[in-house]
Amino acid sequence: MTQIQKRVADGLSVTTLGRDNVQEHFVTATPKGDETPESLFQRVGDAVRGLAANVVSVESLGMSASDRMGMAVLSAAVDGGNVPLGWVENSRTDNLCGVHVWAISGTPVKNLAFQGRRVGTVFEDDYARYCRLVGLLPENPKATRSEQTQTVLDQMETLLNDAGMAFSDVLRTWFYNDDILAWYRDFNVVRTRFFHERKVFDGLLPASTGIGGRNAVSGALSSGLIAVRAGDQDVRMSEVPSPLQSPAPTYGSSFSRAVELEVPNLRRVYVSGTASIDGNGKSIFLGDPVAQVRQTMDVVQAILKSREMDWGDVTRALAYFKRAQDAPLFAKYREENGVPPFPVIVVENDVCRDELLFEIEVDAIATT
Repeated sequence: MTQIQKRVADGLSVTTLGRDNVQEHFVTATPKGDETPESLFQRVGDAVRGLAANVVSVESLGMSASDRMGMAVLSAAVDGGNVPLGWVENSRTDNLCGVHVWAISGTPVKNLAFQGRRVGTVFEDDYARYCRLVGLLPENPKATRSEQTQTVLDQMETLLNDAGMAFSDVLRTWFYNDDILAWYRDFNVVRTRFFHERKVFDGLLPASTGIGGRNAVSGALSSGLIAVRAGDQDVRMSEVPSPLQSPAPTYGSSFSRAVELEVPNLRRVYVSGTASIDGNGKSIFLGDPVAQVRQTMDVVQAILKSREMDWGDVTRALAYFKRAQDAPLFAKYREENGVPPFPVIVVENDVCRDELLFEIEVDAIATT
Protein backbone atom coordinates (compact mmCIF):
# COMPACT_ATOMS: atom_id res chain seq x y z
CA MET A 1 0.00 0.00 0.00
CA THR A 2 1.29 3.46 -0.95
CA GLN A 3 0.72 6.38 1.38
CA ILE A 4 1.87 10.00 1.51
CA GLN A 5 2.04 11.82 4.83
CA LYS A 6 2.92 15.47 5.35
CA ARG A 7 4.07 17.39 8.41
CA VAL A 8 4.40 21.14 8.19
CA ALA A 9 5.72 23.48 10.87
CA ASP A 10 7.26 26.93 10.89
CA GLY A 11 10.33 26.70 8.66
CA LEU A 12 10.13 22.92 8.25
CA SER A 13 8.26 20.52 5.98
CA VAL A 14 8.54 16.72 5.98
CA THR A 15 6.79 14.60 3.34
CA THR A 16 6.98 10.83 3.80
CA LEU A 17 6.21 8.42 1.00
CA GLY A 18 5.49 4.92 2.27
CA ARG A 19 5.57 1.96 -0.11
CA ASP A 20 5.52 -1.57 1.33
CA ASN A 21 8.62 -1.69 3.54
CA VAL A 22 10.35 1.32 1.96
CA GLN A 23 9.85 4.88 3.16
CA GLU A 24 11.19 7.98 1.45
CA HIS A 25 11.40 11.30 3.27
CA PHE A 26 11.62 14.74 1.69
CA VAL A 27 12.68 17.39 4.19
CA THR A 28 12.70 21.12 3.44
CA ALA A 29 13.98 23.65 5.98
CA THR A 30 14.02 27.44 5.62
CA PRO A 31 15.09 30.12 8.13
CA LYS A 32 12.70 31.28 10.79
CA GLY A 33 13.07 35.05 10.66
CA ASP A 34 16.73 36.04 11.08
CA GLU A 35 17.81 32.52 12.06
CA THR A 36 21.50 31.84 11.48
CA PRO A 37 22.67 29.15 9.05
CA GLU A 38 24.17 27.15 11.94
CA SER A 39 20.82 27.12 13.73
CA LEU A 40 19.04 26.14 10.53
CA PHE A 41 21.52 23.32 9.93
CA GLN A 42 21.09 21.96 13.45
CA ARG A 43 17.31 22.10 13.12
CA VAL A 44 17.25 20.20 9.82
CA GLY A 45 19.70 17.70 11.32
CA ASP A 46 17.37 17.11 14.25
CA ALA A 47 14.49 16.48 11.83
CA VAL A 48 16.48 14.04 9.69
CA ARG A 49 17.88 12.06 12.63
CA GLY A 50 14.36 11.69 13.97
CA LEU A 51 13.45 9.79 10.81
CA ALA A 52 16.00 7.02 11.44
CA ALA A 53 16.72 6.94 7.71
CA ASN A 54 19.74 6.93 5.42
CA VAL A 55 20.49 10.22 3.69
CA VAL A 56 20.27 10.10 -0.11
CA SER A 57 21.22 13.72 -0.79
CA VAL A 58 21.51 17.14 0.83
CA GLU A 59 21.12 20.43 -1.01
CA SER A 60 22.02 23.75 0.59
CA LEU A 61 21.04 26.77 -1.45
CA GLY A 62 21.43 30.53 -1.09
CA MET A 63 24.25 30.62 1.45
CA SER A 64 27.08 33.13 1.06
CA ALA A 65 30.81 32.44 0.81
CA SER A 66 31.17 33.51 4.44
CA ASP A 67 28.88 30.61 5.42
CA ARG A 68 31.24 27.90 4.08
CA MET A 69 32.39 26.94 7.56
CA GLY A 70 28.83 25.74 8.04
CA MET A 71 29.24 22.97 5.45
CA ALA A 72 30.86 20.73 8.05
CA VAL A 73 28.19 21.69 10.58
CA LEU A 74 25.43 20.72 8.15
CA SER A 75 27.05 17.41 7.20
CA ALA A 76 27.63 16.47 10.83
CA ALA A 77 24.14 17.51 11.90
CA VAL A 78 22.42 15.52 9.16
CA ASP A 79 24.45 12.32 9.05
CA GLY A 80 27.61 12.45 11.11
CA GLY A 81 29.68 14.23 8.48
CA ASN A 82 29.53 11.92 5.45
CA VAL A 83 26.79 13.15 3.16
CA PRO A 84 26.55 13.87 -0.58
CA LEU A 85 26.20 17.65 -0.34
CA GLY A 86 25.31 20.15 -3.02
CA TRP A 87 26.39 23.61 -1.86
CA VAL A 88 25.08 26.46 -4.05
CA GLU A 89 26.02 29.99 -3.04
CA ASN A 90 24.73 33.47 -3.55
CA SER A 91 24.69 36.33 -1.05
CA ARG A 92 21.99 35.21 1.41
CA THR A 93 20.32 38.59 0.96
CA ASP A 94 17.23 38.87 3.19
CA ASN A 95 18.12 35.38 4.48
CA LEU A 96 16.89 33.77 1.27
CA CYS A 97 18.28 30.27 1.69
CA GLY A 98 17.35 26.76 2.76
CA VAL A 99 18.14 23.06 2.81
CA HIS A 100 16.54 20.08 1.08
CA VAL A 101 17.22 16.54 2.28
CA TRP A 102 16.14 13.30 0.63
CA ALA A 103 16.36 10.27 2.95
CA ILE A 104 15.20 6.66 2.77
CA SER A 105 14.60 3.74 5.11
CA GLY A 106 13.70 0.09 4.60
CA THR A 107 16.24 -0.64 1.86
CA PRO A 108 20.05 -0.74 1.77
CA VAL A 109 21.92 2.19 0.24
CA LYS A 110 25.23 2.21 -1.60
CA ASN A 111 27.45 5.27 -1.42
CA LEU A 112 29.17 6.64 -4.51
CA ALA A 113 32.39 8.64 -4.25
CA PHE A 114 34.61 10.55 -6.65
CA GLN A 115 38.24 11.14 -5.65
CA GLY A 116 37.41 10.28 -2.06
CA ARG A 117 34.40 12.58 -1.69
CA ARG A 118 30.91 11.10 -1.36
CA VAL A 119 28.78 12.52 -4.16
CA GLY A 120 25.97 10.05 -4.61
CA THR A 121 23.67 7.31 -3.41
CA VAL A 122 22.16 4.20 -5.01
CA PHE A 123 19.17 2.29 -3.68
CA GLU A 124 16.50 -0.08 -4.95
CA ASP A 125 12.85 -0.85 -4.37
CA ASP A 126 10.65 -3.58 -5.80
CA TYR A 127 10.52 -1.90 -9.20
CA ALA A 128 13.74 -0.06 -10.01
CA ARG A 129 17.24 1.04 -9.07
CA TYR A 130 17.69 4.74 -8.29
CA CYS A 131 20.83 6.86 -8.41
CA ARG A 132 21.13 10.39 -7.03
CA LEU A 133 24.29 12.41 -7.68
CA VAL A 134 24.76 15.83 -6.11
CA GLY A 135 27.48 18.43 -5.67
CA LEU A 136 29.65 17.32 -8.59
CA LEU A 137 32.50 19.79 -9.15
CA PRO A 138 35.16 20.33 -11.84
CA GLU A 139 38.48 18.59 -11.26
CA ASN A 140 40.40 21.73 -12.30
CA PRO A 141 38.60 25.02 -11.53
CA LYS A 142 41.29 26.87 -13.50
CA ALA A 143 40.45 25.12 -16.78
CA THR A 144 38.22 26.82 -19.32
CA ARG A 145 34.51 26.81 -18.55
CA SER A 146 33.83 24.46 -21.45
CA GLU A 147 36.52 22.07 -20.24
CA GLN A 148 35.08 22.14 -16.72
CA THR A 149 31.63 21.36 -18.10
CA GLN A 150 33.03 18.39 -20.00
CA THR A 151 34.78 17.02 -16.90
CA VAL A 152 31.57 17.27 -14.85
CA LEU A 153 29.62 15.41 -17.54
CA ASP A 154 32.37 12.79 -17.64
CA GLN A 155 32.11 12.44 -13.84
CA MET A 156 28.40 11.84 -14.20
CA GLU A 157 29.02 9.05 -16.67
CA THR A 158 31.74 7.43 -14.54
CA LEU A 159 29.57 7.45 -11.44
CA LEU A 160 26.56 6.14 -13.34
CA ASN A 161 28.71 3.24 -14.53
CA ASP A 162 29.68 2.60 -10.91
CA ALA A 163 25.94 2.39 -10.17
CA GLY A 164 25.38 -0.09 -13.00
CA MET A 165 23.69 2.55 -15.14
CA ALA A 166 24.25 4.68 -18.23
CA PHE A 167 23.34 8.19 -19.27
CA SER A 168 20.28 6.75 -20.99
CA ASP A 169 18.86 6.13 -17.48
CA VAL A 170 19.02 9.82 -16.46
CA LEU A 171 15.66 11.54 -16.07
CA ARG A 172 16.65 14.76 -14.22
CA THR A 173 19.76 16.99 -14.15
CA TRP A 174 20.83 20.19 -12.37
CA PHE A 175 23.53 22.65 -13.42
CA TYR A 176 24.43 25.61 -11.22
CA ASN A 177 26.66 27.84 -13.35
CA ASP A 178 28.76 30.62 -11.84
CA ASP A 179 28.24 33.85 -13.82
CA ILE A 180 25.77 31.97 -16.02
CA LEU A 181 24.90 34.94 -18.23
CA ALA A 182 28.47 35.13 -19.48
CA TRP A 183 28.64 31.60 -20.84
CA TYR A 184 25.29 29.79 -20.90
CA ARG A 185 25.51 29.47 -24.68
CA ASP A 186 28.94 27.83 -24.42
CA PHE A 187 27.61 25.50 -21.73
CA ASN A 188 24.76 24.41 -24.00
CA VAL A 189 27.19 23.65 -26.82
CA VAL A 190 29.15 21.24 -24.61
CA ARG A 191 26.06 19.61 -23.13
CA THR A 192 24.38 19.17 -26.52
CA ARG A 193 27.52 17.64 -28.04
CA PHE A 194 27.82 15.24 -25.10
CA PHE A 195 24.15 14.26 -25.43
CA HIS A 196 24.58 13.59 -29.15
CA GLU A 197 27.68 11.47 -28.52
CA ARG A 198 25.79 9.41 -25.90
CA LYS A 199 22.67 9.24 -28.12
CA VAL A 200 20.57 10.82 -25.36
CA PHE A 201 18.32 12.42 -27.97
CA ASP A 202 17.40 8.93 -29.21
CA GLY A 203 15.75 8.17 -25.86
CA LEU A 204 14.44 10.17 -22.94
CA LEU A 205 15.79 13.73 -22.81
CA PRO A 206 16.15 14.60 -19.10
CA ALA A 207 14.31 17.38 -17.37
CA SER A 208 16.80 19.97 -16.16
CA THR A 209 17.57 23.20 -14.37
CA GLY A 210 20.33 25.52 -15.58
CA ILE A 211 20.61 28.43 -13.18
CA GLY A 212 23.18 30.79 -11.70
CA GLY A 213 25.03 29.87 -8.53
CA ARG A 214 28.54 29.82 -7.10
CA ASN A 215 30.27 26.89 -5.44
CA ALA A 216 32.86 26.47 -2.71
CA VAL A 217 35.81 25.76 -5.04
CA SER A 218 35.20 28.72 -7.39
CA GLY A 219 34.60 26.33 -10.26
CA ALA A 220 32.56 27.18 -13.34
CA LEU A 221 29.66 24.99 -12.24
CA SER A 222 28.33 22.34 -9.88
CA SER A 223 25.90 19.65 -10.90
CA GLY A 224 23.72 16.68 -10.01
CA LEU A 225 21.21 14.20 -11.42
CA ILE A 226 18.62 11.51 -10.79
CA ALA A 227 18.76 8.28 -12.81
CA VAL A 228 16.45 5.27 -12.74
CA ARG A 229 17.04 1.77 -14.14
CA ALA A 230 13.75 -0.09 -14.48
CA GLY A 231 13.64 -3.57 -12.99
CA ASP A 232 10.00 -4.26 -13.76
CA GLN A 233 7.96 -4.08 -16.97
CA ASP A 234 5.43 -1.84 -15.25
CA VAL A 235 7.96 0.98 -14.81
CA ARG A 236 7.58 3.77 -17.35
CA MET A 237 9.61 6.95 -17.87
CA SER A 238 8.34 9.52 -20.33
CA GLU A 239 8.62 13.12 -21.38
CA VAL A 240 5.78 15.42 -20.30
CA PRO A 241 5.18 18.24 -22.78
CA SER A 242 4.24 21.70 -21.56
CA PRO A 243 0.76 22.79 -22.62
CA LEU A 244 1.90 26.43 -22.69
CA GLN A 245 5.49 26.25 -23.96
CA SER A 246 7.30 24.68 -26.89
CA PRO A 247 9.97 22.01 -26.40
CA ALA A 248 13.24 23.57 -25.22
CA PRO A 249 15.36 21.94 -27.99
CA THR A 250 13.52 24.07 -30.55
CA TYR A 251 15.57 27.05 -29.37
CA GLY A 252 18.82 25.26 -28.57
CA SER A 253 18.45 24.01 -24.97
CA SER A 254 18.82 20.27 -24.45
CA PHE A 255 16.21 19.31 -21.87
CA SER A 256 12.58 18.24 -21.54
CA ARG A 257 10.03 20.55 -19.94
CA ALA A 258 9.14 17.76 -17.52
CA VAL A 259 9.59 14.01 -17.07
CA GLU A 260 7.29 11.48 -15.43
CA LEU A 261 8.32 8.28 -13.67
CA GLU A 262 5.50 5.80 -13.18
CA VAL A 263 5.61 2.63 -11.09
CA PRO A 264 2.64 0.62 -9.80
CA ASN A 265 0.47 2.82 -7.56
CA LEU A 266 2.75 5.85 -7.88
CA ARG A 267 3.68 8.64 -10.28
CA ARG A 268 6.48 11.21 -9.94
CA VAL A 269 6.76 14.31 -12.08
CA TYR A 270 9.95 16.36 -12.32
CA VAL A 271 9.30 19.81 -13.78
CA SER A 272 12.35 21.56 -15.19
CA GLY A 273 13.37 25.04 -14.22
CA THR A 274 10.60 27.14 -15.78
CA ALA A 275 10.49 30.87 -16.51
CA SER A 276 8.38 33.46 -18.33
CA ILE A 277 8.85 32.16 -21.88
CA ASP A 278 6.08 31.93 -24.46
CA GLY A 279 5.22 29.15 -26.91
CA ASN A 280 7.86 30.39 -29.36
CA GLY A 281 10.69 30.42 -26.82
CA LYS A 282 10.60 34.20 -26.42
CA SER A 283 10.94 35.90 -23.03
CA ILE A 284 7.76 37.79 -22.17
CA PHE A 285 6.60 40.40 -19.63
CA LEU A 286 9.99 42.07 -19.66
CA GLY A 287 10.64 44.29 -16.65
CA ASP A 288 7.44 43.13 -14.92
CA PRO A 289 8.25 40.70 -12.10
CA VAL A 290 4.61 40.36 -11.04
CA ALA A 291 3.58 39.22 -14.52
CA GLN A 292 6.61 36.94 -14.86
CA VAL A 293 5.76 35.17 -11.59
CA ARG A 294 2.13 34.77 -12.73
CA GLN A 295 3.09 33.47 -16.17
CA THR A 296 5.65 31.02 -14.80
CA MET A 297 3.32 29.64 -12.16
CA ASP A 298 0.58 29.24 -14.78
CA VAL A 299 2.95 27.26 -17.00
CA VAL A 300 4.02 24.92 -14.19
CA GLN A 301 0.47 24.42 -12.97
CA ALA A 302 -0.61 23.51 -16.50
CA ILE A 303 2.09 20.82 -16.61
CA LEU A 304 0.99 19.44 -13.24
CA LYS A 305 -2.68 19.45 -14.21
CA SER A 306 -1.88 17.65 -17.46
CA ARG A 307 -0.75 14.78 -15.23
CA GLU A 308 -3.74 15.10 -12.86
CA MET A 309 -1.63 16.83 -10.18
CA ASP A 310 -1.55 20.26 -8.58
CA TRP A 311 0.47 22.31 -6.09
CA GLY A 312 -0.65 20.14 -3.19
CA ASP A 313 1.28 17.22 -4.71
CA VAL A 314 4.63 19.05 -4.68
CA THR A 315 7.29 17.44 -2.47
CA ARG A 316 10.22 19.74 -3.30
CA ALA A 317 10.52 23.10 -5.05
CA LEU A 318 13.07 25.82 -5.68
CA ALA A 319 12.03 29.36 -6.59
CA TYR A 320 14.78 31.55 -8.01
CA PHE A 321 14.53 35.34 -8.12
CA LYS A 322 17.08 37.41 -9.99
CA ARG A 323 16.55 40.21 -7.45
CA ALA A 324 16.00 39.54 -3.76
CA GLN A 325 13.72 42.56 -3.58
CA ASP A 326 11.16 40.70 -5.72
CA ALA A 327 11.04 37.58 -3.52
CA PRO A 328 7.91 38.65 -1.55
CA LEU A 329 5.99 38.41 -4.83
CA PHE A 330 6.03 34.62 -4.54
CA ALA A 331 4.13 34.54 -1.24
CA LYS A 332 1.82 37.25 -2.57
CA TYR A 333 0.99 35.18 -5.65
CA ARG A 334 0.22 32.09 -3.57
CA GLU A 335 -2.01 34.07 -1.20
CA GLU A 336 -3.93 35.82 -3.97
CA ASN A 337 -4.42 32.62 -5.99
CA GLY A 338 -5.23 30.21 -3.18
CA VAL A 339 -2.13 28.10 -3.72
CA PRO A 340 -1.76 25.76 -0.72
CA PRO A 341 1.54 25.66 1.16
CA PHE A 342 4.13 23.37 -0.38
CA PRO A 343 7.81 22.75 0.44
CA VAL A 344 9.84 25.44 -1.33
CA ILE A 345 13.11 27.28 -0.88
CA VAL A 346 13.18 30.82 -2.26
CA VAL A 347 16.64 32.08 -3.24
CA GLU A 348 18.33 34.85 -5.22
CA ASN A 349 20.02 33.51 -8.37
CA ASP A 350 20.56 34.73 -11.90
CA VAL A 351 18.35 33.01 -14.47
CA CYS A 352 19.81 31.93 -17.82
CA ARG A 353 18.59 35.08 -19.62
CA ASP A 354 19.28 38.54 -18.27
CA GLU A 355 15.68 39.69 -18.77
CA LEU A 356 14.17 36.77 -16.84
CA LEU A 357 13.42 37.70 -13.23
CA PHE A 358 11.94 34.47 -11.87
CA GLU A 359 12.21 30.70 -12.32
CA ILE A 360 10.78 27.74 -10.45
CA GLU A 361 11.30 23.97 -10.52
CA VAL A 362 9.12 21.41 -8.76
CA ASP A 363 9.00 17.69 -7.96
CA ALA A 364 5.55 16.20 -7.39
CA ILE A 365 4.25 12.79 -6.35
CA ALA A 366 0.79 11.29 -6.59
CA THR A 367 -0.61 7.87 -5.83
CA THR A 368 -2.68 5.97 -8.39
